[in-house]
Amino acid sequence: MKRILIRQGRILDPANGVDRIADLALAEGRIVGLDPTGFQADETLDAKGLWILPGLVDLAARLREPGEEHKGTVASECRAAAAAGVTTVCAQPDTQPPIDSPADVRLLRQKAEAAAGARVAVVGALTNGLDGEHLTEMAALAEAGCVGMSNAQRPVADLLVLRRALEYAAGLRLTVFAQPMEATLTRGSCAHEGAVASRLGLAAIPVAAETAALGHWLALVEQTGARVHFGRLSSAAGVRLLARAISDGLPVSGDAAAHQLFLTEMDVADFNPQCRVLPPLRAERDRDALRDALADGTLSVLCSDHQPHEIDAKLAPFAEAQPGISALETLLPLSLRLVDEGVLPLAEAIARVTHAPAGILGLPTGTLSAGAAADLCVFDPQAEWELDADQLLSRGHNTPFHGWPFRGRVRRTFIDGREVHAADGEPAA
Repeated sequence: MKRILIRQGRILDPANGVDRIADLALAEGRIVGLDPTGFQADETLDAKGLWILPGLVDLAARLREPGEEHKGTVASECRAAAAAGVTTVCAQPDTQPPIDSPADVRLLRQKAEAAAGARVAVVGALTNGLDGEHLTEMAALAEAGCVGMSNAQRPVADLLVLRRALEYAAGLRLTVFAQPMEATLTRGSCAHEGAVASRLGLAAIPVAAETAALGHWLALVEQTGARVHFGRLSSAAGVRLLARAISDGLPVSGDAAAHQLFLTEMDVADFNPQCRVLPPLRAERDRDALRDALADGTLSVLCSDHQPHEIDAKLAPFAEAQPGISALETLLPLSLRLVDEGVLPLAEAIARVTHAPAGILGLPTGTLSAGAAADLCVFDPQAEWELDADQLLSRGHNTPFHGWPFRGRVRRTFIDGREVHAADGEPAA
């Protein structure tokens, strides 16, 4: 393994409060430190004018394998992640079949290692087959390497089952990842309940679908003491409930998908199927509330909610198109766009996609601390480009951000000190 010295880059490491020009040394897959003395490098990289960031950690990504390889594979999506500076992706359990046994976990991790792209942190199924009725062997899943448990977007309608699941997870000190949606209020619907859906004649999903689910989850968190992370919140009312729970001292946290901070119900006004997501794009006031919650720390994490699809999945009419965005490759650009728009300071924006999600997962990543795994990316903040959906490395090219201008591109990505991505024209390290 090469000993690498990255010279004179701007080191941005919010976990340690570092923002300065320095040399960064890597050896044996680890961070040696900044401005090391007497370090003998096998390879020296000039990073003048570039930023050195901890590798991004994405809390929610569908890799589609097993079962939907026509949409994506572990190899294709991990390579796309690495090219976007994402060094750890948190795979959700709603594959086909779901990830509900230790063998499933081991197979997914083996595929990720063979792919030589981003690391994969696996979230195991909360219930067998995600049926919402029978608990999985969480202890065995945790021993196999799961970082938490979730029922993804599938409901656990029986609250006694959910209570038992939270008690089991709490006993194992496992985090439960929840996407709060009351199934009876979302069934057969596709757009935010508001003026746009009414005008277009689309079946609507009310904000109450989120708040009703949050209500019973929070009541059971208070009862059981389980650690729960609420993912992909979409509404002002939802973040108010989360803020109150945090203020009351409940062991909860939350995130938002990056696209929810830029798009609203107005973006579906022309029946654009690329804007069909779940939860739906909501009103402008909800988008602004998400931005405020991110700024004040109520929402501690930004994630991609990556859901790649084949072309046909988005060619149907809006109500029949499959929900989701291919979003790994827009996570960092959208996060930095929040800086340009004055929503977050630069250090806070980077923190929301590096050490903050790593902390939720309990992983020692998302930092450039000496001794930490050498997961990082070299970023050119001056590169200007326009997103071309056809050029996405993910197998899914479904994105509403086609044609959007962005500033800044990842030039290199390292995982365990090994270069897993170099942009075109960059010599290999």
